[in-house]
Amino acid sequence: MCGICGIVNYKQKINNKGIISKMTEVLSPRGPDEKGFYFDNNVNLGHRRLIVIDPKNGSQPMKFTYQGNTYIIIYNGQIYNTKELKEILLENGFDFNGHCDTEILLKSYIHFGYDVVKHLNGIFAFAIWDSKRNELYIARDHFGIKPFYYTYKNNNFIFASEIKSILTHPDINAVLDENGIYELFGIGPSHTPGFTPFKDIFELKPGHYGVYDSNGLKIEQYFKLVTAPHLDNFEETCKRIQYYLEDSISNQLVSDVPLGMMLSGGLDSSIITAYAAKYFKDCPDKFKTFSVDYIDNDINFKKSDFQPNSDNEFIKLMIDKFGCNHSKIVLDTPELAKALENAMIARDMPGMADVDSSFYLFCKEIKNTVSVVLSGECSDEVFAGYPWFFRDDALSSNTFPWSIAISERQNLLNSSISSKINLKDYIDFRYNQALSEIDYLDTDSKETIEKRKISYLTLNWWMQTLLDRTDRMSMASGLEVRVPFCDYRLVQYMWNVPWEIKALNGREKGLLRYVVRNILPKEITERKKSPYPKTHNPTYLKVVKEKLQSIMKKNSPIKLILNEKYIMDIIETNGSAFTRPWFGQLMTGPQLMAYLCQVNMWLEKYNPKIEI
Repeated sequence: MCGICGIVNYKQKINNKGIISKMTEVLSPRGPDEKGFYFDNNVNLGHRRLIVIDPKNGSQPMKFTYQGNTYIIIYNGQIYNTKELKEILLENGFDFNGHCDTEILLKSYIHFGYDVVKHLNGIFAFAIWDSKRNELYIARDHFGIKPFYYTYKNNNFIFASEIKSILTHPDINAVLDENGIYELFGIGPSHTPGFTPFKDIFELKPGHYGVYDSNGLKIEQYFKLVTAPHLDNFEETCKRIQYYLEDSISNQLVSDVPLGMMLSGGLDSSIITAYAAKYFKDCPDKFKTFSVDYIDNDINFKKSDFQPNSDNEFIKLMIDKFGCNHSKIVLDTPELAKALENAMIARDMPGMADVDSSFYLFCKEIKNTVSVVLSGECSDEVFAGYPWFFRDDALSSNTFPWSIAISERQNLLNSSISSKINLKDYIDFRYNQALSEIDYLDTDSKETIEKRKISYLTLNWWMQTLLDRTDRMSMASGLEVRVPFCDYRLVQYMWNVPWEIKALNGREKGLLRYVVRNILPKEITERKKSPYPKTHNPTYLKVVKEKLQSIMKKNSPIKLILNEKYIMDIIETNGSAFTRPWFGQLMTGPQLMAYLCQVNMWLEKYNPKIEI
């Protein structure tokens, strides 16, 4: 994995090494191993490299001259179908200096042109400068696992893997306008695809590519979920899912540096671990797994509908069955609170509070042992694992089911802001806009239509939030996290599997449980979904409460936006004054207070000019 950035200007020469050097340096956590640059009259490119495949031959920017034309690529990601691509390219006269996917990707672009993205299976964000056409080709993977941000200023097209790199450019200032308020407090910590809280800084949407030339930027969508009849019978469906799972996981276990698995003892990470056990059967010492826990969670854990049990007993089951070389990483409350700012900076915006900061700390510890890990992320989105797939109140909420506290969010805004901002109108607009993108079959039943709606929202909004978290928190430590359940072939296939099969036996992830019933202990396949573990230590509430109290006692920038009295009510009631979870099921009192702390940290760190 890596970090990329660049500037293109057709009006004047921009050979400014100082600017691109600073933009690149900001991305050094994403690529701690190497850096590289390309300078020409109209284009400057920067790259930071995390070495994973072919250390010797994978340096970037990578240049290749073919039939008199020179192409230069900067790339962040991993292509999993390089073997198939290489065979095609060899048949068409290309040769190779090494086995890195960067070289295969660049030569695939030369061969396939703009349609190259239709031939890729992987996680990627990249830019290719075509010197003959004098144009820049940019692309992002099917579901936005890897980031790509851009803006325009003074005839410059400026892009980077992270917003902080763009803000390093001297012409770019952080601005928070009405749209930013809507995104932070109406949609946040999620975001509308294509948008950010920063005025005029955008993201290339997942499943899109673009061409930037002297006429401007033209963006095309190359991937969307295709609605079609599901023609496979039950047995064929199970076999197809088994194939996609095994193929995706085995492809993603390839690495030239140490690799491991995140193992929570839940269904999803256990599936990956079980398949990985076959891969590592001849070298068990390399079969590394990692879990996260918190000091005194064994004492403070309380069962709930959303967290029915702790992970430890299930992790032990997996270790005993598969012989994992396991490391348990235990975090403490002060660490979680202290890391809230680092997690916010990694995201460039307020995030999922300690859900972010704990993952940030988890990844930092994993990086001490390996540089690549596989995660069970995205299974719940693909196989219908969340409560809102089954709850009537969520299905009939007419809004994003993980964010139903709309009036409470509105009440957080102070009167001067609230008089200009109607969060419900904005949320309704984005919600209905998303629903308008869905295709249905004439044969879809009313229930199928409802399930398609909630599945589409989950895949394209909720999942993106978690993928953002996964990428930013891990790459802040130079750790690559791979997500086999987000293989676009599997997601596309499951999109059309009928609900009664997907929710087999009326259970969340019922079909997936059935498919893997013979490779996992029954206790794992029958375990009720339990989300990413959070601390249950009451001292965490105390710490974030004191942190927010301290903020409110000062002349803090958050007071320019939010309702001071409501925040004090939230503090005094330990969060219960905000009557529903801020986001999902787990961002309740302590997490909301931590989110508000992150908002103030963001305002102080990025110091956006407020234009409302």
